[in-house]
Amino acid sequence: MSARPILLRAAALAAILFAALPAHAREVQVAVAANFTEPAKEIAAAFAAATGDTAVLSFGASGPFFAQITHGAPFEVFLSADAVRPQALEQNGLGVAGTRFTYAVGRLVLFSKTAGLVDAKGAVLASGHFDKLAIADPTAAPYGQAAVETVQRLKLYDALKPKLVQGATIAQAYQFVQTGAAELGFVAQSQVIHEPGGSRWLVPKADHAPIEQQAILLKLGEADPAAKAFLAFLKGREARAIILHYGYEAK
Repeated sequence: MSARPILLRAAALAAILFAALPAHAREVQVAVAANFTEPAKEIAAAFAAATGDTAVLSFGASGPFFAQITHGAPFEVFLSADAVRPQALEQNGLGVAGTRFTYAVGRLVLFSKTAGLVDAKGAVLASGHFDKLAIADPTAAPYGQAAVETVQRLKLYDALKPKLVQGATIAQAYQFVQTGAAELGFVAQSQVIHEPGGSRWLVPKADHAPIEQQAILLKLGEADPAAKAFLAFLKGREARAIILHYGYEAK
């Protein structure tokens, strides 16, 4: 057989394989609040399966992300742990007007890996029978701010202040509890909802301001169809089911 038919067949096979690939596969750069790490990973996987596009996720505290975005960080979508920062981005023109929405409402949990340490009403905080209490940095992470508001409402902040260990993010605060660096800590319910064992107190919503988590399309993503598609997917039934599965409330 001559080389020409072989080359033609190879070219035809390559064309078939190329045609089987997603026609318009794209990437969208997404800044994600640390508390939303696990659900965001699942949503990104479902988004890729449904659209062929890829959501490239970066995780961290909402405060530093806000600062990075204002200094030109190349994010196209921001999933914040609060509403204040997306509102500010919209107001200063770095977020696209009319694209901001609440994708989840978070719940705060006092958690320990030690069974029986945290009671169902959080009375352990007043007992003082522990050395370290982990929280996220309240200036950078909304869950940290909610933790401070909670202990202030309980009139325990001054007594507990010497015991506080701050993580840069809620993920680090959770890590402190997981590694035993702190016996207990205020974490996001999403981080422990599927974790067996330990002990926990679901903080009443009345003990702190609502943890209303908002998303916004950033100016850099205004002309990117993948960025718009990701936000549309985040509003959809499949993403909503994942969000509820991790203990968030929908608004």
